[in-house]
Amino acid sequence: MKLDILVIVAHPDDAELSCGGTLIKHAELGYKTGIIDLTRGEMGTRGTPDIRNAEAQKAKEILGLSIRENLDFADALFVNDHVHQMKIISKIRQYQPEIIITNAPDDRHPDHGRAAELVKHAGWLSGLEKLESLDEAGNVQKAHRPKHVYHFIQYKMFEPDFVVDISGYVDRKMEAVMAYSSQFFNPDSSEAKTLIARPEFMDVLKSRNVVFGNYALIDQAEGFISEWKPAVKNIFDLI
Repeated sequence: MKLDILVIVAHPDDAELSCGGTLIKHAELGYKTGIIDLTRGEMGTRGTPDIRNAEAQKAKEILGLSIRENLDFADALFVNDHVHQMKIISKIRQYQPEIIITNAPDDRHPDHGRAAELVKHAGWLSGLEKLESLDEAGNVQKAHRPKHVYHFIQYKMFEPDFVVDISGYVDRKMEAVMAYSSQFFNPDSSEAKTLIARPEFMDVLKSRNVVFGNYALIDQAEGFISEWKPAVKNIFDLI
């Protein structure tokens, strides 16, 4: 299956929090979308890997994804090396996405920036004809380099290079986020509080959509960073 958009992120829930509205919108527009989570989030303070797996599958249905996979990298311990790069390269060549979206290039959680570098490197290496990778059946894969690798914005507030209008999709985005109920505030939970398990966190998340929307005088948006400036074919494509 060829995908139009492939999101490759450190943890289950990273995509939902930062580009869930973009994924829902493009799936509704007919684009094939998918997520590959690098880890199970097993080092997370709250919940368990089994709970996160079930939550990720629930979110998949809400987001309208064509695929969702997990590479089982070690949470908090994965590194940007040849072994990890080749596993991602194999998936990029399998799904041949036009666009890859990944974590913020620098963030409060060190996994986010490390994942961003790892995915960016793998996206480039995936286009090298002389770098051989094999599919699950042992066949040599065709080289493929995505047209763009974009970074969404997470805890640290970066100036976006562009925003995607998600007005009308925010309620479903929040439904996908809340699929990860183990991670967020629950007054009946005895688990330790975390940054995202505060009752104020959902207000922060919703306000971020409004802030990014304000950049383009639209209701709500998600912001993205591009290392290469994206272009439009027609100046009237800009809103």
